[in-house]
Amino acid sequence: MCGIIGILGRGPVAEQLVDSLKRLEYRGYDSAGVATLEGDHLDRRRAEGKLKNLEARLREAPLKGHTGIGHTRWATHGKPTEGNAHPHATDNVAVVHNGIIENFRELRQRLEKGGAKFTSETDTEVIAHLVNSYLIKGASPQEAVKAALPQLRGAFALAFVFRNHGDLLIGARRGSPLAIGYGKGEMYLGSDAIALAPFTDTISYLDDGDWVVLTRETGVIYDAQNAAVNREVLKSGASSFLVDKANYRHFMAKEIHEQPEVVGHTLARYVDMATERVSLPQKLPFDFKNIQRISITACGTASYAGYIAKYWFERLARVPVELDVASEFRYREPPLHKNDLAIFISQSGETADTLAALRYAKSHGLHTLSVVNVPTSTIARESETVLPTLAGPEIGVASTKAFTCQLMVLAALSVAAGKARGALSDADETKLVHALIEIPRLMASALATEPQVEKLARDLSKCTDVLYLGRGTSYPLALEGALKLKEISYIHAEGYAAGELKHGPIALIDEKMPVVVIAPYDQVFEKTVSNMQEVAARGGQIILMTDAKGAAEATIQSLVTIVLPDMGAIFAPMVYAVPVQLLAYHTAVVMGTDVDQPRNLAKSVTVE
Repeated sequence: MCGIIGILGRGPVAEQLVDSLKRLEYRGYDSAGVATLEGDHLDRRRAEGKLKNLEARLREAPLKGHTGIGHTRWATHGKPTEGNAHPHATDNVAVVHNGIIENFRELRQRLEKGGAKFTSETDTEVIAHLVNSYLIKGASPQEAVKAALPQLRGAFALAFVFRNHGDLLIGARRGSPLAIGYGKGEMYLGSDAIALAPFTDTISYLDDGDWVVLTRETGVIYDAQNAAVNREVLKSGASSFLVDKANYRHFMAKEIHEQPEVVGHTLARYVDMATERVSLPQKLPFDFKNIQRISITACGTASYAGYIAKYWFERLARVPVELDVASEFRYREPPLHKNDLAIFISQSGETADTLAALRYAKSHGLHTLSVVNVPTSTIARESETVLPTLAGPEIGVASTKAFTCQLMVLAALSVAAGKARGALSDADETKLVHALIEIPRLMASALATEPQVEKLARDLSKCTDVLYLGRGTSYPLALEGALKLKEISYIHAEGYAAGELKHGPIALIDEKMPVVVIAPYDQVFEKTVSNMQEVAARGGQIILMTDAKGAAEATIQSLVTIVLPDMGAIFAPMVYAVPVQLLAYHTAVVMGTDVDQPRNLAKSVTVE
């Protein structure tokens, strides 16, 4: 969600703060600001909209302080105006905040009765006034934060600077991520390692409930009970990634094109290429033979990766799978059986609902396994087993390469499960692993459809509604395709199981309705062709994504047929995801939307 940076520097920090905020743009934001401390004076610069507006403000009125905090805000309370932009401040303290303070109204009423004057609509401003209420009574900054934190209800990450305390930066987290960066005579706070990468590769992650007091030479971490604790100091690899667009117009385009490489890297972690056997990066603390049921939980695109994996586990390992979106799972309170397996999927590893679902499963004695792109994230740290993807930083808000890397991990895991349960023979495993090894090459071939897809996008951009259809593993991919189009082009789209067409959606079909049909030539292809005939009979404009044999057998006039490389159908979603993503991307480009940071969306949803 929001991005946080804090710096105790040896020189002016405003430019460094803005540079770090640029690295956090992928989280999504609608305003930005910085505050620095110069002598005994706290000063702020804030701006609505993109960081270029904040940079313009700083050129007009520079900040020279050596201590500062910065923030990119995604509006939750109050409109995305300059007045609601962070940092929020009193004469004595400035704060930036990622999260939601659920009890801000009662806190605000109490503080206003005590004389506090509020200038914004945000929940964050109550934090500044609450801490200030203790400062004006004579409390030290550490004492004031210590007294304020227990009164805040909700999820948050916070960074504070204080007037007359140029060598002090305080941070706290509950639910939302926050990391410490260690430098030489400098210290940092940031939402993630990417934000800190320009300054240091030595970091610590605060555990849930922790708060930290930093000076330029030291950092003291306290847990939720205010006891001093040590947290592991890690070497971050974030600085080794080039977080730029390279030769691409948007990060999303770059990340779509990176998929053959990063999916290949992920594949190499999970498969022994020489023996064509699955080789998981760590020994599992359970035996798949003893697993009676698998529960898969995730949000958004990750949930569709889980939906595809449901087909794989049930078909290859003959184990029943229950799939939930995390926001429903956590409140549905389903009955769970001790020692079964719960799988959690999250690109960031910080998704609030998924984390809550993980904790629920752990409390019921399930084995917990997470598939995440950030192995030092909260979900990873709290899981019994972590299977990381190797997608690298994904900057575009709409997930692309993280999705396909998740699928590669889940495919390898489903094969391992099938082998362990005796549902697959050695020959079966070899055949399936060989199919996985081909995926990066096939994805590269799928990228060759881009000129055809780009041309198609010009027509699709003129439509107001689109249907996506698929059967088997192509059904969840149809859901994902519809989501992608909605996310970045703002065109209404829906995904359906093709067999459901006659149960309602067929009423929408007319000559203005494009219907994207995802249909590799497989055991249900003929059934899908019959659905296409129903669409054609009503004048619907069919966009068919299939292979050469499917194109030859379809015998139905389509608006466009996108021919993908021949391959076994079971792992086809990883390859067919490429034109599905490209179609959404190029449609959004034609529409002129903000592809990398679509409106109202955030990369990592760290609050409900």
